[in-house]
Amino acid sequence: MGDAGGGAPAPSPAAPGAQRGTLPEPEVRAMFDRIARVYDLINSVMTAGLHHQWRRRAADLAQVAAGDRVLDVATGTGDLAIELAARVAPDGEVVGSDFSEEMLQHARKKAPALRFEWGNALQLPYADGEFAAATVGFGARNFNDLERGLSEMTRVVKPGGRVVVLEITTPQKPPLSTFFSLWFDRLVPVIGKVAGDPDAYDYLPNSVKRFPEPAGLAAAMERAGLEQIRWILTAGGIIALHVGTKPAGPIVTSTNGKRRSA
Repeated sequence: MGDAGGGAPAPSPAAPGAQRGTLPEPEVRAMFDRIARVYDLINSVMTAGLHHQWRRRAADLAQVAAGDRVLDVATGTGDLAIELAARVAPDGEVVGSDFSEEMLQHARKKAPALRFEWGNALQLPYADGEFAAATVGFGARNFNDLERGLSEMTRVVKPGGRVVVLEITTPQKPPLSTFFSLWFDRLVPVIGKVAGDPDAYDYLPNSVKRFPEPAGLAAAMERAGLEQIRWILTAGGIIALHVGTKPAGPIVTSTNGKRRSA
């Protein structure tokens, strides 16, 4: 849920990291730079256009209002940022941050009135408590360090603000688990070959498999200092939307490694 100018490159054997669903940060960035041109089209094909609906639900969970300032991390081509912008208009601001400049270029063309800028999710260039909410849609599994990325999102949100994570998850029970396996293990790599970047679409299903299941992601959000964490499963259990609230008091780290309000 991902180009090369001048035609598609010849398919090559999948990189070992792509097969494991893990790649070094520079390789992930280069991968998204390559597929930026076809990212929106492939997303729509893979989800039958439903990804827009899921992003709308994520924007709803952020509970932002007119005049708020919101951060969308790993914004990609900007679809979630655009959903959020409609909710903070006319006086609010949405900042879309991503480490792929090619993806950002497409976002800027799509929504020139919004602010899209380069940023690393693991070291966000924003002050503590700068935003009313922070979101990430289909990008958290690409964080080189999930816990650090969630902690950074929590840091830049105001006390009482929300952190929302929209992500693909692996259904556990048939028949959906069977369909999911067929779709992601067989058909998605074929789509990647047609798109001209088989490694990218080999990486996608494997990155989903290694990502924490919903309860595990909720636990990671709690360790990042969030409270009142809940999640919603939709699309038959393939899509998970998590939301947590930053506590009003200062966040401290307990002896068991969890961060909580003092």
